[in-house]
Amino acid sequence: MKSIHNNVPTQPKRRLKTKPVLIVLGILLLGNLLWFIAWLIPNDQQAKASEEVASVDGKIITKEQWMASMETIYGKEVLLDMVNAEVMEAAAKKNDIKVTDAEIDLELALIRSTREGTDTSLQAYDDEILRKKIRSRLILEKVLAKDVNVKEKDIKDFYENNKNLYNIPTSYRTSVIYVATEEEGKAVLKELKDESSFDGLARERSTDPSSASLGGDVGYISKGTDSIDEVLVEALEKVKEGKTSGVIALKDGRYAIALVKDIFEGQAFSYEKVEDHIKRELALSQIHQSVTQESFWQEYKAEWIYGEQ
Repeated sequence: MKSIHNNVPTQPKRRLKTKPVLIVLGILLLGNLLWFIAWLIPNDQQAKASEEVASVDGKIITKEQWMASMETIYGKEVLLDMVNAEVMEAAAKKNDIKVTDAEIDLELALIRSTREGTDTSLQAYDDEILRKKIRSRLILEKVLAKDVNVKEKDIKDFYENNKNLYNIPTSYRTSVIYVATEEEGKAVLKELKDESSFDGLARERSTDPSSASLGGDVGYISKGTDSIDEVLVEALEKVKEGKTSGVIALKDGRYAIALVKDIFEGQAFSYEKVEDHIKRELALSQIHQSVTQESFWQEYKAEWIYGEQ
């Protein structure tokens, strides 16, 4: 009698497929290891955010805190400028308005010539940002003035009666350290020669509080600047760009050391150079309603995180 077991096919023995299992385990182990490393060592973004930018009595100020503070204080203003710039570019495209570098140069020259030495409103911007702001303003003015009729005779008459406005003297972007005595002035010069910071010395040594708080910056100076001693202006004519003067004896009894940061050569603008500028100014004078760049937001579908403008 044959055994019944002989009629029942035997199940083949199963071997565990260890290779796939090991691969999975390896992946899990590697993932845990990478997570642990990432936890110990912050990624670049986290590292940059936690980067130390200052410390006071051992208390650290991080870059993240610094940036958050700047956003709180300046964020809205900066974003407003950015949105307005884009809105004005859209308006320029729609109205086929062009703004040339020569027009921006003219506006910059006129701005510098009408600024008092104590007016520091331009110091907040570098040249590139300032040019962008002027470009946006020019687009706005051209949009507003494009349909206003101005007689050519009125433009010529204005130029003839105001030629002095367009005869712009050489101006000097200047920082000054004011001191009480010549000896103090010589001591400041020695420290500058030893590579001390002009900005730092101005804050520490200058007797003029308003300019000292700005590192000595007094803005743009030229002949006829009422708020600046004329002796100082005359001395600047002998100082090269990027260089420091000697000790200057002022009329009021004080002494000064001046740093000439930039020199803007004077220029007399012809009628042809300023015709469009005068025409635009006369046209704008006929518009009694105040119009800002924000007035165009709705037309160009501008939105921002602060809600309604």
